[in-house]
Amino acid sequence: MIPLAEPNLSGNEARYLQECVATNFVSSVGPFVDRFETLVAQAAGTPGAVATASGTTALHVALAVLGIERDDLVIMPSFTFIATANAASYVGASPYFVDIDSESWTLDPDALNDAIRNDFDGRAGELRHRQSRRRLRAILVVHTLGHSADMDRLDAIAKNYNLPLVVDAACALGATYRGRIASGLGTVAALSFNGNKTVTCGGGGALVSGDTALLATARHLATTARTSPNYDHDRVGFNYRMTNLEAAVGVAQMERLADFVGAKRRIAARYDEAFRDNAWLKPFPHASWGESACWYAGTVLAEDAPVDLDAIVAHLHTRRIGARRFWKPVHLQRPYADCLRASLAVSEGIWGRILTLPCSTNLSAADQQAVIDSVLAIVGVQSASHPLLHPSGNKVRNSA
Repeated sequence: MIPLAEPNLSGNEARYLQECVATNFVSSVGPFVDRFETLVAQAAGTPGAVATASGTTALHVALAVLGIERDDLVIMPSFTFIATANAASYVGASPYFVDIDSESWTLDPDALNDAIRNDFDGRAGELRHRQSRRRLRAILVVHTLGHSADMDRLDAIAKNYNLPLVVDAACALGATYRGRIASGLGTVAALSFNGNKTVTCGGGGALVSGDTALLATARHLATTARTSPNYDHDRVGFNYRMTNLEAAVGVAQMERLADFVGAKRRIAARYDEAFRDNAWLKPFPHASWGESACWYAGTVLAEDAPVDLDAIVAHLHTRRIGARRFWKPVHLQRPYADCLRASLAVSEGIWGRILTLPCSTNLSAADQQAVIDSVLAIVGVQSASHPLLHPSGNKVRNSA
C-alpha cells in the first residue's frame, strides 16, 4: 500500500524514547517537553509555546483563555475539520460560518466583512447577531492544507471590530505569509502533531502566541489550574498536558522540520506539474501572499470532469494507493446543521471535487510516479466506454 500520509520516524525518535525509559521521565514532566516547546516556539516565531495533548485541546484552551463563553458566537470557515467547530462548542459557544475564497480555500476577508456588516450590529467589541442577539466574540481562521490565510486583511478586520483573531494552524508549521512565519500570526494559534501531520508526536498539539501573559494563562489552564504542590486549584482547568514520551518523538521530528517541509513542497509541485496539461485536473491553492507548508497534496477535479470522485478513490484503492476525499464542510455535519451562517457557495462547490494523494515525506519518486500514472489512467481517458463512466456517457455524480 502507498499510504496517504504516514510518519517519517527515521531520525532520533528511537534514541530519545529510550532515554525517556532509561530516566523514568515518561509522563507530563521531563526535559523533552521543555525542549519541544522551545523548538516549536522558534519555528513559530513566538516567545513561547505550550505543549498540549492535541491540536483540538490547544484550540479549546485558546478560546477559554480569551474568555469566550456559553452562547457566544465565533466566526469561522465551514470548510475545515470538525475539530475547529468542536473547540468552540467545548466553551459553550457556537460557530457562525463564513465562506472561503477560491484562491486559498481560507476565510474570505470580503465575505467576512459582508457577514459582519449584514448580520451584526452594535459597537466594536460588543457586536451582536441581529436576530439571535448573541455576542460575536472572535474570528477563527484556518490555514487550510498548511496554506496561510490573508492575515493582514483579516487582522485589519479583527482590529476594526475589536475581536481577537484566533488561528487554527494545525497543519501550517513551516508556512509563510508575505515573508513572515504564518503560524505565529494572529492573537493566538493552535498547532497539531497528530500522526498524519508533517511533524508528529504520535498525537499532541501546541498553543503559540506573541502574548506572553496569554501563554502563561494557557499553561495554567492546560495543567489543571494548579497553584501549589498541595493540590490547590483556582479555576476549572484541563488535564491537557503532553507527555515526555510524545515530546521526545516531537523533538526528533522538529530537528528535521526544514527537510520535511521541503519534501512536502517537492511532492506537491510534482503533482502540479504532472497534471498541468490535463483539463480535468486542477492544482491545490497557491495564493500570491504566501508559501504553503503543503501538508496534503493532490488535485481538484474540474466541474465537468467525466469521472466521479468516489469512483476514482475506489479505483485507486484497488491499486493499493491511499487516496481520499477531503473535508466535508462542517455546516453539512449533523451536530452543526442548524448553526448560523452566511452564504457558503465556494465551500459547497469545492469540497466534493478534492482528491488528496499520497504525500508522506518519505514517499519515493517511483511510488509517486505510480500514483500519477494511476490517476492519469483514470482521468486521462475521454472515451464514454471507460469503466468509471456511466453507460450513458455522462459522469456518475457524487453525493456532493
